Amino acid sequence: MRPIRAACLGTATTLIALLAGAPVTAAATDNDSAQAKGGDRVITVIGHLAQQTRYPVNPNGPAAQGDRTVVRSELFDKYDKKHVGWTHGTCTTTLAEENGGVEECIVTYVLPGGQLTVQGLVFGILTNGQPTLPPPSFDNAITGGTEKFDRARGQVHADTIGPGKRRFTIDLDR
Repeated sequence: MRPIRAACLGTATTLIALLAGAPVTAAATDNDSAQAKGGDRVITVIGHLAQQTRYPVNPNGPAAQGDRTVVRSELFDKYDKKHVGWTHGTCTTTLAEENGGVEECIVTYVLPGGQLTVQGLVFGILTNGQPTLPPPSFDNAITGGTEKFDRARGQVHADTIGPGKRRFTIDLDR
């Protein structure tokens, strides 16, 4: 398959998997956040799309089940000032509807102290058969981690906040 490069932030930057444990920086920790549940730790990071490549099943045709997107992002603290890590992930289209569609995404967040893995579905990925812009918000599960995040569980919420830019709110269960 021949890759198609896209300049927009793909849903794979979705998740693209996150943190769980020690603070990345004091500025990235939101323990007072309204989204924090009793005893949970909330970490907010900003992702900047660094690279995205699409591998379509039908290079000259419509979106199809099996289309893949590979993404890499740079992560910054919640103030978008200090570099704190990266994301690396893939998304596979599981339902290609003209207006809707679904991707299954698996993403790893590389942070100080370890890695977080995130997995889940992203809905509403297509509009008129093309990638939805801006990409939809999503919630995915934290499925594990390494080092300081070795027992990580919780969820990640992602919102597009600008071209090629997402806010990831990582809610770690204690």
